Amino acid sequence: MKIEQKLNEMGFKLPNPRKPVGNYVGAVRVGNLVFVSGHGPGRETASGELELVKGKVGRDLTLEQGYEAARLVALHLLRALKEVIGDLDKVVRVVKLLGMVNTADGFKDQPKVINGASDLYVALWGEAGRHARSAVGLFELPMGIAVEIEAIFEVRD
Repeated sequence: MKIEQKLNEMGFKLPNPRKPVGNYVGAVRVGNLVFVSGHGPGRETASGELELVKGKVGRDLTLEQGYEAARLVALHLLRALKEVIGDLDKVVRVVKLLGMVNTADGFKDQPKVINGASDLYVALWGEAGRHARSAVGLFELPMGIAVEIEAIFEVRD
């Protein structure tokens, strides 16, 4: 099944492309691997602007809201990946995620937050969506975003 069709059936769509906020690119392909830069969670407003999900999970946001933020990030990662490879059906497997969570003191469920991205990828690719992963809590993230995730994908031509 086509990955974007599957996303649509699940009620998701890829967000519009975003420009990096610094001197870097959204993703780089090296051989059969694509390294996707860290992305944050954002929802597109009715006017097409990006509204970032900000705050500390465990203080400003619940675990469930953090999980949803990670799922939004997963969609932004897929958009950046698609810009490099053209078709998400070229993904062979999800290799690795590094999930960073903006957390309140004492919050210890960072892996449960990053499951928002991991669960989506497993739903899309099955066993090929299972990946190596790190999930860490940080004191601050850029622009006060709640979650940032970077990824590595294996792809074919």
